[in-house]
Amino acid sequence: MTARRRNQSLGEIAVKPTFRIIDGVSIRFVESDPANTAALLLSPWPESIMAYEPIWLRLAETTHLVAIDLPGFGRSERKDMLMSPRAMGAFIIRAADAFGLEHPHIVGPDVGTPAALFAAAAQPDRFLSLLVGTGGSAVPLQFGDPLREWVFAPDLEVYRRIGGRAILERVIHTLERYVLSDTAREDYLASYEGTRFAESIRYVQSYPTELEALRDVLPQIQTPVRVVAGRRDTVVPPVNAEYLHERLPRSDLYLLDSGHFIWEDAADDYAALVKAWWGGGYQACVQRSTDSSSNFGSRWTCVLRGDSLEAGQRQ
Repeated sequence: MTARRRNQSLGEIAVKPTFRIIDGVSIRFVESDPANTAALLLSPWPESIMAYEPIWLRLAETTHLVAIDLPGFGRSERKDMLMSPRAMGAFIIRAADAFGLEHPHIVGPDVGTPAALFAAAAQPDRFLSLLVGTGGSAVPLQFGDPLREWVFAPDLEVYRRIGGRAILERVIHTLERYVLSDTAREDYLASYEGTRFAESIRYVQSYPTELEALRDVLPQIQTPVRVVAGRRDTVVPPVNAEYLHERLPRSDLYLLDSGHFIWEDAADDYAALVKAWWGGGYQACVQRSTDSSSNFGSRWTCVLRGDSLEAGQRQ
């Protein structure tokens, strides 16, 4: 266990990367101080655990955070057999075990979304809650470019030739408002340099079959799920978030006034939704579903569109 650093920013903690071998794979992680509850944070693609830099201190005020770069992403080692959501979901369970997290919350944006849902389906009582979104979910597939291009690319060689740094430079320029710290920017670039970005595409190329399997298990997931997405996300359009909300029996949905990178471009709103969810929102979601299931089978939905909160029932 590495020494914990009280009240330090994520950038300060991550100056010297720390790794743990889990399932024979070297996994980069950062960890905050102990608390009564814990959360496992999964890195979004094509970023890294540094994506949580703008919200880290706020989340760490009340919760023990463990953030990991998933295998094949960020600075973590790739293992080909883990490069699909179902396999990654099983790995998430083993990662929670490795860090001694008995019943953590999970935050799994982007590529973490289908993996976290598969994990919850596999072990129904393992996690207190999930907070997901901005990840491919819907069937038929609903993607914009460049994700659609990557999912259906017939050959990864072109991306190997371009190199990860050049691709990440383009990705970074799509941030709408947030300005990356120098530490985060260099971390993103280093995480996917050389052929690492090209090889990470293999994960999303499993979506055509993996998301069909996910569709079949969504109605059985009893873990409370908050789905948060960007209202103006053209890469993973919000129809993916709505698809999840319609099928998950214990869920709510928030659409933020942002594009894809909501944890950075809408950091204040994102952090507030995470903290409110951990602070009791997930329990209220379970209660709503229990109450409404005895009331003609309807379930409650709460959707934030811009600055307005709309609440209503879904059948």
